[in-house]
Amino acid sequence: MTAVHITIEGAIALVAIDNPPVNAAGFDVRAGLVSAVKTAADNDAVKVIGLYAVGRTFVAGADIREFGQPPKLPLLPEVCDVLEASAKPIVCVLHGTTLGGGLELALSCQACVGIKGLKLGLPEVNLGLLPGAGGTQRLPRLVDGATALGMITSGNPITAQAALEAGLLDDLQDGTPEDVARQAAQQVLDGTLTPCVTAAQPNRLTQEQLDSFRVKAKGEVMARALKAAEASSLPMAEGLAIERALFVEALQSDAHKGMKHAFFAERAVAHIPEAQAEARDLATAGVIGGGTMGSGIATAMLLAGMPVTLIEMQAGRVEFARETIARNLDGAVKRGKMSAEQRDATLATLTCTTDMGALADVDLVIEAVFESMDVKRDVFGQLDQICKAGAILASNTSYLDVNEIAACTKRPQDVIGLHFFSPAHVMRLLEVVVAKDTAPEVVATSFRLAKKLRKIAVRSEVCDGFIGNRILAYYRKSTAYMQLDGAPFEQIDSALEAFGFAMGPFAVSDLAGQDIGWATRKRLALTRPEEERYVEIADRVCEQGWFGRKSGKGFYVYDGKTRSVNPAIAEFADAERAAKGITARSFTDQEIVDRYMAAMVAEAARVVEEKIALRPIDVDAVFLFGYGFPRHWGGPLQYADITGLDVILSRIENYAKEDAHYWQVPALLRELVAAGKSFNDLNKNH
Repeated sequence: MTAVHITIEGAIALVAIDNPPVNAAGFDVRAGLVSAVKTAADNDAVKVIGLYAVGRTFVAGADIREFGQPPKLPLLPEVCDVLEASAKPIVCVLHGTTLGGGLELALSCQACVGIKGLKLGLPEVNLGLLPGAGGTQRLPRLVDGATALGMITSGNPITAQAALEAGLLDDLQDGTPEDVARQAAQQVLDGTLTPCVTAAQPNRLTQEQLDSFRVKAKGEVMARALKAAEASSLPMAEGLAIERALFVEALQSDAHKGMKHAFFAERAVAHIPEAQAEARDLATAGVIGGGTMGSGIATAMLLAGMPVTLIEMQAGRVEFARETIARNLDGAVKRGKMSAEQRDATLATLTCTTDMGALADVDLVIEAVFESMDVKRDVFGQLDQICKAGAILASNTSYLDVNEIAACTKRPQDVIGLHFFSPAHVMRLLEVVVAKDTAPEVVATSFRLAKKLRKIAVRSEVCDGFIGNRILAYYRKSTAYMQLDGAPFEQIDSALEAFGFAMGPFAVSDLAGQDIGWATRKRLALTRPEEERYVEIADRVCEQGWFGRKSGKGFYVYDGKTRSVNPAIAEFADAERAAKGITARSFTDQEIVDRYMAAMVAEAARVVEEKIALRPIDVDAVFLFGYGFPRHWGGPLQYADITGLDVILSRIENYAKEDAHYWQVPALLRELVAAGKSFNDLNKNH
């Protein structure tokens, strides 16, 4: 099939891009466009070219199949130059999602017409890149500087109406792309649509706007994009040369390696052993527990169009659960995700009750009750008696043994762990915890559910904490050790936020609730090895009733939207050091980051080694989409690959001189270093 075809209709040449599913700007499209423009140029009868795409969208970006492959000429910048230099005006018709290289193609044409419903964007920064085919040079010549910089540095798309008002589109119409292209081309012939060459337009970007965006810029990716945009004040050829040089520089950067890895992680996790199993139908769902997590799960289901029956154990909390879900849906209305009418219709599909018998006919039940094995055993024993045959029984447990939960039923094949992250209707990660007897079709159904909920599912085997919380419990100890040895907790938070985390670990614990970690520590106290260092500072905090944000005080003191360091924490630390004979020492910010990341990588390697996670990239996905891991590092094991596995190994061995119990080198890490391989090499085996 030809990726680009041309039809001559008198004075109009209609050029159609036809490269399903998203008309990606691969080699066939690029070469086809150059050829089509030449064909039109050589035909004396043709006076105007109408460019459009068939299918559900105009060009939605680069062809990901070409990522990491040797470049094939013509490159996209050359194609854009050909379009812009065309002596016969090209009117480009955009529909669907016109992103990245697709928008850069459009910017090179002499007129642009959108079809209603269109979204346009330059998402390259989300891959650690910048628009590299003229986007940073042509956009500031067509729209005001603030709009241009917003699109270039955020990667966020804008609506068709916003694009029309900004001057990015010449018109907005209804109709099929072919019909609109024909009509727009005729308008050029009639003189009612005036084409113009983008390069001939004055740059509208001001130094004041650049300075304003630089103040807000974070990291090398945004800084590089702003530098390219600044070059739009130069003649087009000079600006394009600077943009291209910066694009090539970005291609070689660690940030691009990490963000590209994150991009592929979102797709790689769907490749599971049970992928070919036939998923069960899921039309209705039940949720047990109307607290923050249960209400969030119910909200996610409702937003996906699934009627939900929510069970509250206490009659007095039924209305509270309904009100919580209603507020969640109100938030969706405020964010423009649904209309008020849709909100009312959605809420009408929610049933809140204390009657467990109401779950008799649902296709899926997710329990989100108190994190106690006794409570969960009781719930699943009841579900086993109530639910219909073939219903999936899921636990939202964060740590507990799903095999033990399944054993409470006569249908362990139907039991699975579905670990949502709070707030469940917002967070994208869903850990799918596969018990030893879970049927393959139940796993496949869970992954289909995640897709329906617009979440990223990652498969995990059973262990305490599964993938994410198991690793978290381990590396969190490194921060407690550093705190006890002399690093102020606020310095630890600050250093890790500078590394790229949105919040430091102590601030996160305050947000989640200090009592959660306290309960886990008490649960594991009897099995704690004697040789393990144990830091009591967080226990002292909890003993005061300081559970974080919800109590107004934790490691920090909260006053409305502001926070300050809780001075009592330093007193607790000093007292414990004195009791244990520890002399405080200082830590550099880099040392804090190195220790934190070495601990995270070590436990992540053990999770892969023990086959709790299918691949290293699954671990990376868990941390990218559930734990706020900096996207530009690509995940903890991609960070390790970028840093060098030999470097990580050396750090762990060095730290082991002071604490041989905690700092142990994973066998897998040692094997990879000895073989000269990376964690990413293991991803290629799946």
